[in-house]
Amino acid sequence: MWKTKNCVLPKLFMRNILIIVILFLSQLALAQKSDDIQLANEYFINGDLEKAHDLYGSLANNPKNISIIHNNYLKLLFDLEEYKEAEKYLKRISKIFPKNVYYQIDKGFLLRQLGDEIEADKLFNSIIDKNKGNQYLIRQVSQYFINKRLYEFSLKALKASRQSSKTLDQHALELANVYRFLGRKSEMIEEYLLFARQRPNNLRYIQNIFQSLLKEEKDIVNLQSILIEKIQKEPNEIMFAELLIWVNLQQKNFYGAFVQAKSLDKRFDQDGKNVIEIGRIALQNESYDNAIKIYQYIIDNSKNQNYYHLARKQVIFAREQKLKNIFPLDQVALKQLTIDYQLLIDELGQNQNTLAAFRNKALLHAFYLDEKDTAVSILNMIITTPRVSNNLKSQCKLDLGDIYLLTGEGWEATLLYSQVEKANKDSKLGYSAKLKNARLNYFKGEFELAKSHLDILKLATTREIANDALALSILIQNNTVFDTSDFVMKEYASIELLLFQNKKKEALTQFSSMLENYPNHSLTDEIYWKMANINLEQGNFEMAITQLSEITSKYPTDILGDDAMFLTARILEENLRNIDSAQELYNEFLLKYPGSVFTAEARKRFRKLRGDEVF
Repeated sequence: MWKTKNCVLPKLFMRNILIIVILFLSQLALAQKSDDIQLANEYFINGDLEKAHDLYGSLANNPKNISIIHNNYLKLLFDLEEYKEAEKYLKRISKIFPKNVYYQIDKGFLLRQLGDEIEADKLFNSIIDKNKGNQYLIRQVSQYFINKRLYEFSLKALKASRQSSKTLDQHALELANVYRFLGRKSEMIEEYLLFARQRPNNLRYIQNIFQSLLKEEKDIVNLQSILIEKIQKEPNEIMFAELLIWVNLQQKNFYGAFVQAKSLDKRFDQDGKNVIEIGRIALQNESYDNAIKIYQYIIDNSKNQNYYHLARKQVIFAREQKLKNIFPLDQVALKQLTIDYQLLIDELGQNQNTLAAFRNKALLHAFYLDEKDTAVSILNMIITTPRVSNNLKSQCKLDLGDIYLLTGEGWEATLLYSQVEKANKDSKLGYSAKLKNARLNYFKGEFELAKSHLDILKLATTREIANDALALSILIQNNTVFDTSDFVMKEYASIELLLFQNKKKEALTQFSSMLENYPNHSLTDEIYWKMANINLEQGNFEMAITQLSEITSKYPTDILGDDAMFLTARILEENLRNIDSAQELYNEFLLKYPGSVFTAEARKRFRKLRGDEVF
């Protein structure tokens, strides 16, 4: 019995040892193969083709390596023009893997390399015909044709599959991509539209695609034509109309968007839903005339009380913004706006919407009509109104602070700014209050204190506030670094306070004195810029151009160079109606400042003045 046990145990032990040895050797062999593949790939990538060729050739003898080395090995054989070896290799692996369509396509690709396109095309067509009923496989075939830049066969594969499936929108996205590679944009658009119709969520995707692919005017015109044709053929398909509205908005063609939205509004009884949104976008983009037309349409046609009330308020606000940008300012028209706001309040009563309109009225009294007591009275009334929103109350407190700054009561102003900042931490209003406090410190010449506020605001999540903070911080930094006494900068800041207080004549006089007293100072271009804008507001257009020319001729590469040239062209176009000179200057601007933030607008204005159709 013991003898039997003693015999069995050694045999089991030896068998286990043998299994471990075999596994170890297998792993060692696998590791060796992996190392060889990696080494071959490194030779190939580094251009050492002969060494890569020898190593790949050895590795190709093992079928397990084929899928890993195939692409590199075949390309290498083509690069070395080893076509006979490539033919043998493809024939051998096609026998081992008879169902692999990639290797079949590669046989056709080899025939093309050898100049036998007829046989290659026969093979490609045969592959497509055999697999057209398998949607999954045909996608792989199509993609492999794309990888080989055989776009026409990729197209054939997808179209054959669509025809086989008898589904009109089959492979819409894949076909759109192939048409994109082929540069056939009309067909591409058609397929993307088919894809958009499959699911509502697809619409946003193709909007992003169109935004990135259709940049030339002829492409936009083509897309609009296709959409208009589809709307005419399928008037009940809302997607096409919505997409045409979106295209017009992308081109800032707000009137075109309004026309389409109005049509959609009537056809589907939307009661102004799309129209009022376009009004908001037009107003946001400073297209005041279009915003006024759109809001007036809502007033005249909408049965929705909320839309009516909003439009009543916004049409006055749009008129206000338009007036503020026409120089010189029309005091009679501005006074009429305060009357219109009061009529609105009388009609709709006091509520959250009309309180906001009341605030607009107060700001007109304070900053444009020099009726500060009236403004203060209105703002205090809003602040003390029961259940007024914290947002509106805080805005009114900031406005009151600004009015106190107008009247030279800086301490009262900073108290109000600080109240709003404390009550609205880490919000847009809080950041706005901090920026106003920083600006107040700047006006007072307390630059270090101002910079301490600005350093925090430069990291604000609100881009507009962060940009304003950065601009003021740079202004202080650039113009105090060589002037330890800060004397000149303090004088400049005090004149900016005069500007804020609407004392423009006094500000112009003091700016002129600065130019005489500190010639060639780093603030010179800033001073000319401020003076030009004051003269523009006062209707002194020729003088404004003269001052802007000081910047464009002497400081063309400084931060205000492109601003000055663009504003000069606008004054020539809009105020002096000198179309030829404006067109010439816009063209010069595009050549000189291709990276400016004003480039797109300058190009649009130039083309419009030239007589092009602009969208």
